[in-house]
Amino acid sequence: MKELHVAIVGLGWVADAHIAAYNAASGVKVTAVCSTHNPSPAELEAKYGLPLKVYTRYEEMLADKDIDIVSLCTPNWMHADQAVAAAKAGKHIYLEKPIALNYADAVRIRDAVRAAGVKVCVGFECRYSMQFSMLNDIVSKGLLGDIHYGEADYYHGIGPWYGQFKWSRKKDGGGSALLSGGCHALDALLGLMKEPVEEVSSFSTRSKAACYSGYEFNSSSVTILKFAGGKVGKVAAIIDSIQPYYFHFQLVGSKGSILDNKLYTQEIAGLVPGKWTTLSTSTLDSGDVLDHPYLPQMQAFINSIADGKDEPLTNLEQGFASHKVIFAADLSAELGRPVKLSELQ
Repeated sequence: MKELHVAIVGLGWVADAHIAAYNAASGVKVTAVCSTHNPSPAELEAKYGLPLKVYTRYEEMLADKDIDIVSLCTPNWMHADQAVAAAKAGKHIYLEKPIALNYADAVRIRDAVRAAGVKVCVGFECRYSMQFSMLNDIVSKGLLGDIHYGEADYYHGIGPWYGQFKWSRKKDGGGSALLSGGCHALDALLGLMKEPVEEVSSFSTRSKAACYSGYEFNSSSVTILKFAGGKVGKVAAIIDSIQPYYFHFQLVGSKGSILDNKLYTQEIAGLVPGKWTTLSTSTLDSGDVLDHPYLPQMQAFINSIADGKDEPLTNLEQGFASHKVIFAADLSAELGRPVKLSELQ
């Protein structure tokens, strides 16, 4: 397999996680960075242990024929234009979440990628976590029977103690509670429910804590999902909580239920009736990107490029579908009424 060369665009918090994952993956090497801060090659080699070419102009970097993949680690409002330009330049793209801050820009990205035929991996790396893999396997093997209700909730206090807060608190930066972080929970739930969403109803509010007063949008939301096959679900996106980070799952089916890392099922003989069975897994209990499962995701992405296939769990079509639900939910909260997904054209 040809070794693929990666350029990291933006050198913030998440870039460190990207570089660490690429360093540990096979068939790939980070060879360049693009940053307006213009770091010295010596400084970068000392930090990352790699000789890296430095670009300050994104267009110049895209013209480098040695680069196969661009990994977009820039602030949210830059994602759409940069992704479209990368697709037109024939580069494969790792696109951090959210892919865009509005539906029109998400459509622009999707159309540019389809036209260019490049491969895209969206930053929903939680689908590669041990916990999601376990839950997905339980669902796929029928241990819960027919699922009729599911919820996934994201509680993460994102305040001034995070470097990103200076821009993510803004409407044109973070966008919404769902776009800022709750999208991980919504995307995970969609992956587990395995049906398209037909309609959403969403409501939003905000904390009165002084540390969160800088938000330009409501920093807590709850969304009710109506699926095409009749299932229902709920996603809470709370980025102004005063508590430890918590990623909650609940799935209810005709033969059992899941509560975070606990299982109750009628499909396994010998379990104690009336009690949950705790499953040993690594739960999604940290907002630190260095703890997130980028390595298995990026290895799958690299393998998919080599095989000429779409990455299996977090490709652009899947990421676009999740973002469409997010944009419908935010529109519902804004308009104060349910929104059908068919309203977004």
